[in-house]
Amino acid sequence: MRVSVASKLVELNEVVDLLVKDQVASRIRAKDSSIWGPQAQPEASIRLGWVESAEISLPLVPQIIELRDEFRKAGLTRFVLCGMGGSSLAPEVITKNARVELVVLDSTDPSQVRSALNEIEKTVVVVSSKSGSTVETDSQKRAFETAFRGAGIDPTERIVIVTDPGSPLDQSARQAGYRVFNADPNVGGRYSALTAFGLVPSGLAGADITGLLASARAADSVLSSDSSDNPALWLAAALTKTKSAAGFKDKFLVDSGSLLGFGDWVEQLVAESTGKEDFGTLPVVVSSNAPEFQTATSDVLITRFANRDADSEDVSFFGDLGELFLMWEYATAVAGYLLGINPFDQPNVESAKVAARELLDSPAELTDPDFTDRGVAAKSFGFELSGQTVEAAIQELFSRLNDSSYISIHAYLNREAYPQFEELRDLIAKKTGRPVTFGWGPRFLHSTGQYHKGGPKQGVFLQLTHKVDQDLEIEGRPFTFGTLIAAQAAGDARVLESNGLPVLSLDLGNPLVDLELIKRALS
Repeated sequence: MRVSVASKLVELNEVVDLLVKDQVASRIRAKDSSIWGPQAQPEASIRLGWVESAEISLPLVPQIIELRDEFRKAGLTRFVLCGMGGSSLAPEVITKNARVELVVLDSTDPSQVRSALNEIEKTVVVVSSKSGSTVETDSQKRAFETAFRGAGIDPTERIVIVTDPGSPLDQSARQAGYRVFNADPNVGGRYSALTAFGLVPSGLAGADITGLLASARAADSVLSSDSSDNPALWLAAALTKTKSAAGFKDKFLVDSGSLLGFGDWVEQLVAESTGKEDFGTLPVVVSSNAPEFQTATSDVLITRFANRDADSEDVSFFGDLGELFLMWEYATAVAGYLLGINPFDQPNVESAKVAARELLDSPAELTDPDFTDRGVAAKSFGFELSGQTVEAAIQELFSRLNDSSYISIHAYLNREAYPQFEELRDLIAKKTGRPVTFGWGPRFLHSTGQYHKGGPKQGVFLQLTHKVDQDLEIEGRPFTFGTLIAAQAAGDARVLESNGLPVLSLDLGNPLVDLELIKRALS
């Protein structure tokens, strides 16, 4: 395992020396909750279990493999994961890189949910939630229960629950007769890659979870050492103390290269952990040919997954997946120490949930558009639209950019059906010369959504929604999936507006046709 730091970052030597002197790494390994200050201590004291997850999770492995073999013998070969944030992103990375199939349902888009309900006769579902109260996961669970019963299948035979011990979901699932795996309650969702949340769905799908834990254990002694050879210390220093004209580089490009999906996991870990109290460092997930590599500005750090020393980039990192999970978790916790914030809470995530719930209770309050142009309905939040075309609206949004801004695209669409929308990230980065992030709604609400509201007030937001052609009921709920995703989008836009941030919401009539319209507006 290696994190190499280019010579132009030699100013970080003093930062790393201070971290070594203060014994930050070994204190984290010893679960010293005082590191982040008295205000953070109550939360930190119940969120440091991840430092020993690779060891504590070992007894889960034979149980997972035994259940996997049982399912295989029964001809059940398709696995679906219902979960949000860290509960879904880590298993997605693990299974992608293991080249095994796992359908990750982290959406409330009716068409994406309906697609996940296909091939129900050979499907096993893992429902992952620390408490079970997450509205997306609860709704997805209800949809599968309805589908299984409709196919004459007992849901308790096909649904596996992963949750904290004693949680409402744990209690109700056991009473109903579901199989339940308990995760370590002293680990937050975004740090849970090496707990039951990461291991159960990945192991059932066929990933080598034994090797994953072994590589993490092998890295433990290095990552917990108070030594200038500890790569997590260098990474934390680079993410928080690299100098720029404005003070420090508070955004970083992350190109995970051949490590499929790893950038998305890093994004939620770092953004949700550091983006608060108007501080933070923003991950920008990019590909190796991203425009920002040619136009990177003074506030942007470059990081790459690469088995070589850094040259043009500032930081390169390399290792096995288990090592890298643990290294980035240590680095993120240390980054919180350097920034003076609590890396384990998420105080602004709840605001969007509250706004969405209010709109679900009063759906008539869903906002009417400012205008409709060629089938695209536009609405601005936090700024006034003067033009009546999509092109003019986008130009007005981008006029809010300055030298410290970033742009964030929020696509409340079926990500399996419309992957083409990710092309907008590079197009907008090239047009504006600013860092651009791309998030699928509502899953980003459980990750970067914290940074957008709690981090530096630098964001300019383009929200994309679409008219639901065929809605999907949620058994036992007074709202549908279509109403839920609309409320989540509108609620988030309102909260961003209340934070003084500009949002342009475009409701698409025909997503692929309207994508070309947006592209033309960017040319």
